Amino acid sequence: MGSRVSVVIPVHNTERYLQRCFDSVAAQSLGADRIEVIAVDDGSSDGSGAWLDAYAAAHPNVTVVHQPASGGAGKPRNVGIERATGEFLFFLDSDDYLGEEALERLVAMAEEQDSDVVYGRIVGIGGRPAPVDLRTTSPDVSLFDSPVYWTLAAYKLWRRSLVTAHGLRFTEGLLLNEDLTFAVRALLDARRISVVADHDCYYLEGRGDGTNATRQDVDWVRQLAFVGTILDLVAERVPAGPDRDKLMERHFHGEVLAMFGAPYLARDEAGRRAMAEAAAPLLESYLTERITAALPPRLRLRAHCLRTGDLDRLTAIVAADADGDPGPTVIDGDRAYAPYPGFRDPAGALPDELYDLTSRVVLRQELTDHHWDGPVLRLTGRARLTGLGPGTGTRTGILLRRQGYTYWIPAQSDEDGRYEAAVDTAHAADGGPLPDGIWTMRVTVAAGDLAKEAWLPRPGGEAYDAPPLPRIVDRGKAAGLTVATVFHSEAHGHVNLDLGATRYALGRDARGAVHQGLLGRQTVEASATVPGWPADAPVKLVLTAPGKPPFVTAGTGRSFGADRVSAAAGLAGAAPGTWELGLRLEAPGFLRDLPVSGPDGEPVLVTVRPSVRRRLVRKARRTLGRVRTAG
Repeated sequence: MGSRVSVVIPVHNTERYLQRCFDSVAAQSLGADRIEVIAVDDGSSDGSGAWLDAYAAAHPNVTVVHQPASGGAGKPRNVGIERATGEFLFFLDSDDYLGEEALERLVAMAEEQDSDVVYGRIVGIGGRPAPVDLRTTSPDVSLFDSPVYWTLAAYKLWRRSLVTAHGLRFTEGLLLNEDLTFAVRALLDARRISVVADHDCYYLEGRGDGTNATRQDVDWVRQLAFVGTILDLVAERVPAGPDRDKLMERHFHGEVLAMFGAPYLARDEAGRRAMAEAAAPLLESYLTERITAALPPRLRLRAHCLRTGDLDRLTAIVAADADGDPGPTVIDGDRAYAPYPGFRDPAGALPDELYDLTSRVVLRQELTDHHWDGPVLRLTGRARLTGLGPGTGTRTGILLRRQGYTYWIPAQSDEDGRYEAAVDTAHAADGGPLPDGIWTMRVTVAAGDLAKEAWLPRPGGEAYDAPPLPRIVDRGKAAGLTVATVFHSEAHGHVNLDLGATRYALGRDARGAVHQGLLGRQTVEASATVPGWPADAPVKLVLTAPGKPPFVTAGTGRSFGADRVSAAAGLAGAAPGTWELGLRLEAPGFLRDLPVSGPDGEPVLVTVRPSVRRRLVRKARRTLGRVRTAG
């Protein structure tokens, strides 16, 4: 029998969510014999307590504890810790629920890796976003180079021996951040932290009735003082430097400066000043230049105003955030600035670096399709610069690069970043034909002189799993026909364009055969996939042999269907000997002989024997030669 899990569920007036929550535990693949549920009713007045008692009566592995309301989830969780007997603890909020197989997968990771803490992937529902999008499953992560420290909520798998060895408990009497002390100490003391990111383990509910603890009013001055104890704990445990700053950044971002949003605006002048005075010593003690630079402008500006005591400007900046639309980003050269109040204000401007968001502008992009339309490669996708304010003008294009040459192809795009681009091989090189070679392809989006670019990725879908298919494109009178192939790099799946069959040969599926007719007359035939070959251009068969000039058959072939070409001909006029069969494509300025294989994949060999007349002539000549020698 494997390890047991104690699932602790604090409950306070959440009756409408309880069935879903408890059913998700009962449905776990881990099995009821390995799960004990400890539900702590924290003074509910909506019938939750009675519901819990009825549920426990029908489920032997469920224990219910009733207690007076304590003002937060901290005390109910602590009661659950005291009652727990499992090797692992999992804290499940009663308005949330578990994904299928969540506990089995989390426990398996903990047992295989001897982990003290295991994170599962979190999914936000009901309009509530997940705190962190965990994308990579990992048996061992660090607090300093992974996103795990950015989600300190209790809903994880904790090894109970870690909790008991270090006397870990939740802070009681707080509506918000009651899990900080527990989580920070646990993560700093954990021997190993693992992540299960390939399965949706926890569903985080955003209540439409506004009763999530994060939406309720709290004593924000007290809250700031409490967060100060967390900063002290981090400073005590982690030496000053980059590692400490990475952890501190999360607390300034997620707690200290986040409080100076809607909660700050809701206070009167005295309340706002009290909050500012409570935050000032925290900034003075722990907000380093490295942390300040890492913050987004909206928080960087709040921190500056709090440090300088400029509450009027702080209020204006927070109000601009509350409106949700501060306006288009200011682009100056290759820098981007957030349009918050006071930017370059002649009456008292703050330093530009407080508004600078250039480093936070990121290109997000995907390619949804690429296909040929004659000589034009058409691309559709989505590319946009995140971090810019609404209404900021951008332009999108495709970059073609090869051996020091770069050509920009404009794309048509909409406000959501959806774009269409046409790479016309006849005009892509600044109006001229694109030369042969391997061309890398990138998408670029620019706002003013601020430009970001990225490799074009392989589109999704089975259609793009097929091997690259070379085709013929016509680059016009200046350059004529050439071979073009779109291919995806093996290492990263980036889109590239091969012109001139530099890497991918044309007609690699060319197949042929030799047929023996009546009276020994031979004919040969071949066909190949050659998309784009002009319907009126000749297709011939060619015989090649070492030391002999090529023999091109008199007959011509034809194109049929959208992609196939073929040819068939007799061998009249071919010199005796053994030849290798090929398929010749010829047009003005273009000549390509395609090797032809048989059903076994080997080259098709053609043996031409002398005709009867030719054999008689040779025999007569040999006889005449002997007579002259004898005479």
